Amino acid sequence: MFIRTESFSQYIRRYPFVTAIIVLNILVYIITGLPIRQSSELYFLGMGYNPLIADGEWWRLLTPMFLHFGITHLLFNMFSLFIFGPELERVAGKARFLTIYLLSGVFANIAYFFLGDSSIPHVGASGAIYGIFGAFGALIYYTKKALPQLRQIMLPIIIISVIMTFLQPNVNIIGHIAGLVVGFLIGLSYFHPKRIISWR
Repeated sequence: MFIRTESFSQYIRRYPFVTAIIVLNILVYIITGLPIRQSSELYFLGMGYNPLIADGEWWRLLTPMFLHFGITHLLFNMFSLFIFGPELERVAGKARFLTIYLLSGVFANIAYFFLGDSSIPHVGASGAIYGIFGAFGALIYYTKKALPQLRQIMLPIIIISVIMTFLQPNVNIIGHIAGLVVGFLIGLSYFHPKRIISWR
């Protein structure tokens, strides 16, 4: 279910939105990591920082999900998207997948704006990634006995991810939990039995 067996070209063709998001994040990381002043300025312009958001720089509710602090941060998030994103894009549909991803990321940043430490900047796609987990949680809720394999795989992953959120240092706990909740709520709408999409 989550084992990727497609060739590179097949992956791109079948999951264009997941591919585009991964490529965009990698390109942004490379550009903002260049040893020139403009790169650091671009990074600063896009990162989430509550005082500047309060001053009207609302784009910072969106742009942080395409920025990462270090290669490990980037690789962890993109690997998660690479593994779990395709199945959600296939089951939910391309437009709905993009909606889940973007809204989960944006609302994770909104939640941090209202509840987080205003002195600490934040970046990363984790809120959107947790939104994917939340959407799978909604699918598990509706299917239960119908898709035991999905439940056996995703439920432990969701639980472990939440636990690790509270155990690891320098983690945006508010963003993770908010992304998870938003993804779950959107998934409840998208995967309602009246709208359920067949799982092939």
